[in-house]
This record gives sequence, structure tokens and C-alpha cells, in this order.
Amino acid sequence: MTAMLAELVKVPSDNPPGDCAPHARRAAELLEQLGFTVERHPVPEALVKENGMISCTNLIVRRKFGEGPVVALNAHGDVVAPGEGWSVDPYGAVIKDGVMYGRGVAVSKSDFVTYAYALLALEKLGQPLNGTIELHLTYDEEAGGAIGPQWLLQQGISKPDYAFSAGFSYAITTAHNGCLHLEVTVNGKSAHAARPDTGHDALEAATKILTALYAYRDTLSQIKSKVEGITSPSMVVGLIKGGINTNVVPDRVSFRLDRRMVPEENPEVVETGLRNVIDAAASGLPGISVEVRRIMLARPFGKVEGVDRLIDILARNASEIMGKPVGTEGIPLYTDARHYSAAGVKTVLYGAGPRNLLEANGHRADEKLVLSDLFKATEVVARTLYELLR
Repeated sequence: MTAMLAELVKVPSDNPPGDCAPHARRAAELLEQLGFTVERHPVPEALVKENGMISCTNLIVRRKFGEGPVVALNAHGDVVAPGEGWSVDPYGAVIKDGVMYGRGVAVSKSDFVTYAYALLALEKLGQPLNGTIELHLTYDEEAGGAIGPQWLLQQGISKPDYAFSAGFSYAITTAHNGCLHLEVTVNGKSAHAARPDTGHDALEAATKILTALYAYRDTLSQIKSKVEGITSPSMVVGLIKGGINTNVVPDRVSFRLDRRMVPEENPEVVETGLRNVIDAAASGLPGISVEVRRIMLARPFGKVEGVDRLIDILARNASEIMGKPVGTEGIPLYTDARHYSAAGVKTVLYGAGPRNLLEANGHRADEKLVLSDLFKATEVVARTLYELLR
């Protein structure tokens, strides 16, 4: 397991830029070395480019033990770029004191290994089971999941009854936030800096809009989620660009905002509210027009009816193996799990991870995974699958 994870970490799969087919090739080779038959499902090039990526091939391993439910185990192989501040090579899979370091070692290349070896354990056990287990190894979670799990489900390539999505900690995740990305473009009119009165300053207008948005953000703390692990919605303006030169009145400024939604919120209502704030702030500004474009909408993830049986089995096994009570929680992130739940699949997030989310340094420098946690999570998943298909 350690050797397989190291090989997965050593092949870069940063997204962006999203050239992930090479990683899929290596992952398929490693799975075939374990004796699995691997289906390769390349996403059409035009669709890949439409989603801001260069290449994407999804992998499926299917093992039918008998008639019964289909359980999908989904992990993503694309990762965020390493960034600065690493003490080791982010693609080196360095091991120190039983801890492996590397980009993707926790989120979520580790669960390629967790799920593959859990399936391998059931095969080696050789006992009769009722159902099918599928590995869904996809490559666009960092871009939203539209050409990974969502595509596999929409194309009818898989029709699971249950799904495990890659986990981040000991806890079983049964809910997570949604996310809305909007791009706001403010249009004005350029002019020489010596005669700013002859133009319409797009940056000045954008400043008024941003001030209104930040005032709106201050109200979000009044909204409280009832899901443990999730507090209130949030909003960040994470990208801004514009202007022509230092001595020119800016004719265009654009920025992108990220609005996180708690599970209780309605995405359409949230988007309408944001657009109203922007329109009200821009209203009456001479020579200014504003365009608002939705970049992405990730709906919140919550429980699907019938998932409690899976949760109960998983919690009992996790508590026993981890040596501490393991319950359910929500997380403020958004993940591919939402695509399965939206399709009516009974879904949880569970896989290899530390006691809490932040310990793994996911999306940060020196991302890490305690290898014993990888081994324990694999046993938990294997036991749970065994019970689920008995």
C-alpha cells in the first residue's frame, strides 16, 4: 500500500492546468498489477477544454460478487498545485517517522489505495457476497466534478446504490457546504489620466460594488447551520484584474467571488441575493455597466434517504478500528460526493485521514498522511463493505 501511494504521488496531476491523463495511465498500471481489470473512460476533448482542463481519463474497476446493491468508491487524482513553503519535494513521497509527505497524499490519492486494497481484501477473503463494488477514480474534483463523477453518472456508465467519497479525517462526513462562483465585470470608459473627467472609472465603480459586497458578507454570520462541523456561510473575493496603464482611467475591472453555502441554504436564492446587492451598488453610476456571470455552482451535500444503514455499519467499524468513538459531521468544503447524492445515491465521505481535517495540511505546504491511518481506514472500509453486501 505504501509503495502504491508513493507511485501515485510521484506523478504530478495539478489542476489547473489539468493534464491528468498521464496520472490515470500510471494509476491503471498499478491497479492492473494488483490483478484488477481497469476500464478507461477518456472524456471527449471538447468537453475537457470546456471545463478548463487539458486531458481527463476516468477509471472504473468493477467486481461483481453476486446479485445485490452496487457500491461505488470514488476518489479523485487531480490536486491543487504545490505552492511555496515545502520542506520536502512535493512529488517525492518522502517518508519520515511513519508519515508520508507529498501533494495529494491525503487529498485524495491515498483513497485510490484505501479503496483498491479494501476491494482486494474482499477478493482474497473468498466468501460469498451479494452485490458489486466499483472503484471510480476521477480527475476533475478541483474543477468541480462535472466531467468526473457527474459525467459517469449522466452517461449511464455507472448506476450505484451506495457511494463512498474520499474522506479527510476519522469522522464520517454526511453533509458539506455548497459553493457559488460569480465573475463580475464592471465596464466604464477609458480616458487620459490628465483628464479623468472625460472617462468613466471602472475601478472606482468596482470599489463601490466591493464595499457593498463586504457589507453583505458581514451579515452572513447571522446565518447558523444546524450541522455539526459547519458554522455559517462565507464569502471571499479571490481574484481581481483590470486597467490599461498607470496613466489611463480604467475602462474595465473584473473580479471573482466565492460564496460558500451551508446545507440549509437554497443556491438559487443565494445567487439572486448576490446579484441584487451588485445591481443596487451599481445603480445610478454614470457611464457604468455591470455583467455578472456564474462560473460554478456546487450544491450542498446532505443525507439521502436510506443512508443510515451504511452510516451505522461504518461508524461501528470505524470506532472499533480507530479505538475511539467515531461519529458523523459536516465540513465547510465542497466535494464530489454531492454528484452522487444529487443522483439519489446513498452517500458518505470516508477514507484515509487524520483525527481532524487540518492535521493533513490538505491544499497547503507539507501535505501529509500518517501511514497507520491509511492502513486502519482500509480495514474499516473493507469490513463495512463486507457487512453491507452480506
